[in-house]
Amino acid sequence: MKRPGIHHVDATGDWVIRVTVGYCCGFFFKADSVSDHAPSVNWPVRVYFEDADSGGIVYYASYMKFMERARTEWLRGRGIDVEMLARKDRVLFAVRSLEFDHRQPARSSDALRLSVVLERSRRASLELWQEVTRDDQPLCVGRLHLAGLDADTLRPRKIPNTILTEL
Repeated sequence: MKRPGIHHVDATGDWVIRVTVGYCCGFFFKADSVSDHAPSVNWPVRVYFEDADSGGIVYYASYMKFMERARTEWLRGRGIDVEMLARKDRVLFAVRSLEFDHRQPARSSDALRLSVVLERSRRASLELWQEVTRDDQPLCVGRLHLAGLDADTLRPRKIPNTILTEL
């Protein structure tokens, strides 16, 4: 098995990029994994010059930025303001692990759609599936775990029931 962060080409010739963020290893999923849940947000994004290299190909890190923005909009669409959550309830969401499968490149000026699907919620974490598409063709798919953290100690903590019921 490749180490986190190492790029390789799988048996079908698709690029696979494994990224582990934070203090815990993630899990690996097959390149053909897809969620069977309907997207709970479908957020548009335009690729700008800053998101791509000099050849116009989107940096892999830009996909993570796009996914972060879509998650924030997903939460906002459910009435959850992450800044207010941190101030009022003293809860933060942190990416515990993220893995994505890069299938095709996006280019400068492309119009992309990002979807977010809640696959599982637990007392102190959420498991999400995200997909970046262009013209309904998947370019990048990812699975991630968000951990609920105490805003003061940065230790894991239970996500308030009021938040879980909104999701």
